[in-house]
Amino acid sequence: MNSAPRFDPFPPSSQPDVLSQAARSALRKAAPDEEAGTAPISASIDILRDAGLMLEDGAASPLRTAHALMQIGAANLSVGRLWEGHVNALRLIRLYGSPAQAEHAKQVIKDGGLLGVWGANGGTPTTAEYGVLQGEKIFASGLGTVTHALITLNSGAQVQLALIDVTAPKRGDATQWDMLGMRATASGTYNFSGLPLGEDALIGAPGDYLKEPHFIGGVWRIAALQAGAAAGLIDAAASTLRDMDRLEAEAQLARLMQVLMRVWAGMALVERAGQANVGDHEGETIVGTSIAARLYTEEVALDTIKAVEQSLGLRHFTASSETGRMARDLSVYLRQAARDAFLQRAAGQALSSEKATWGVFG
Repeated sequence: MNSAPRFDPFPPSSQPDVLSQAARSALRKAAPDEEAGTAPISASIDILRDAGLMLEDGAASPLRTAHALMQIGAANLSVGRLWEGHVNALRLIRLYGSPAQAEHAKQVIKDGGLLGVWGANGGTPTTAEYGVLQGEKIFASGLGTVTHALITLNSGAQVQLALIDVTAPKRGDATQWDMLGMRATASGTYNFSGLPLGEDALIGAPGDYLKEPHFIGGVWRIAALQAGAAAGLIDAAASTLRDMDRLEAEAQLARLMQVLMRVWAGMALVERAGQANVGDHEGETIVGTSIAARLYTEEVALDTIKAVEQSLGLRHFTASSETGRMARDLSVYLRQAARDAFLQRAAGQALSSEKATWGVFG
């Protein structure tokens, strides 16, 4: 009998599990087939739907949302990426849309819909003129699964949000999504040219999308996924080592525990960043804390990948390796935009005064 200790990827917490162990196991089991394209990721979204998560927007209980993101990210990062986009879209609609638009989004979800936020422009930026859309979005995650996308029109300070039905299959093209990781998200290009744009599709006023602390101040959700995915990778590595009767080695225990402690610290920072959104903190303090959570969990996740590679050796790089697939997904997801600009913004705020240095902990 293997007497090697178990690693718990999540720290002791007073928060109940948002997802059952059965749901998390199902998400994890589905991941390889979803990556290979032999199983639809929509089935995993249905697991979240059955768990009652599709009407979450991170505002009423950010701590619960953070824990859900961590647990989903640990089990299946691609599913987590799509759910985070859904949560973000629903939050923006409720924040800036009319009551009728919020009710419409709720009905879309109840009817089995999935929301997304598609903001990256392709060669032809997405615009609207005389009630007709033109242009395309790239890196549009969830093609064929997302039913309604919150897209950005125009650019700059007056960017406008619009909620558009994106179920027309011929408009989406995921063939250029040739990344080594996050393949199951089926990200790609969506052509909006010629689609009608009704007034009721416009969400909020021009410029609302960029308002803080709800724009960059919301990247704590990304940090939650990063921390959860790192925890899941450690758990998978520990399980593999346990099966090989190698986990009891002091070097293995020390290597994995060193990164796990930092993952736990990142989780705590994510929780504080999320909770700051419902407190009385200044907007820039919320933004700075969310940035710190995102950047810190990125660094820890990179070190986690390195530690797992060192622990498992060549086994980690086999085509069928679970840890290899999880690490590929995490590596791609970590490459979010504007890292240096984020760090400078957070530093400019946090180091501006003694009070600011304490941030949400002051």
